[in-house]
Parts: sequence; structure tokens; C-alpha cells
Amino acid sequence: MSDPTILILASLADGDKHGYAIMEDIQVFAGIRLGPGTLYGAICRLEERGWIRAVKSESRRQPYRITAQGSEHLKEQLALLGQVVRTGNRRMREA
Repeated sequence: MSDPTILILASLADGDKHGYAIMEDIQVFAGIRLGPGTLYGAICRLEERGWIRAVKSESRRQPYRITAQGSEHLKEQLALLGQVVRTGNRRMREA
């Protein structure tokens, strides 16, 4: 699973993070290293969709926060992924 949208939303689900912290978190929980171009391109698209937003910071780093719409999208996608995992596991047992 390497969809940066879901990975970024999952990272932000437990609190605000700036870009580098998001990259590091994804590396830890998913074992996937997003490059800066991939990360910031996805962040831009997520902001355009209203799924995340920038929050004020005293630091030079820009933190982001998941929105209610982003949380809803993440829940929907995780439910779909859960169904795929359950189906795949069941079919592997039957094979």
C-alpha cells in the first residue's frame, strides 16, 4: 500500500505534523519512504480537496491538520482496505 493520500491522512489522524514529521511517521508505521516531491505534491492535493489544512505555527515548519472531511475519507478508505484484506486472507486459506 503506497497511496500517499491514505498514508498522509493516517499520519495526521493522531495529530498535527509538519512535512518532515509526516515522512518520518510514514516510514515508521508503513515502511515506506515518500520523497519530498511525492509528499508535498500529495499535501497540495489534499489541501485542495479540503482533507487537510495548514495550521498556524511559530516555527518555520508548516504543520498540517486533518479535517472532518479528511477523517471521513480516511475511514471510508480504511473500511475498503479492510474488506480487501479480509477477502484476500479468506481466499489464501481456500487456495
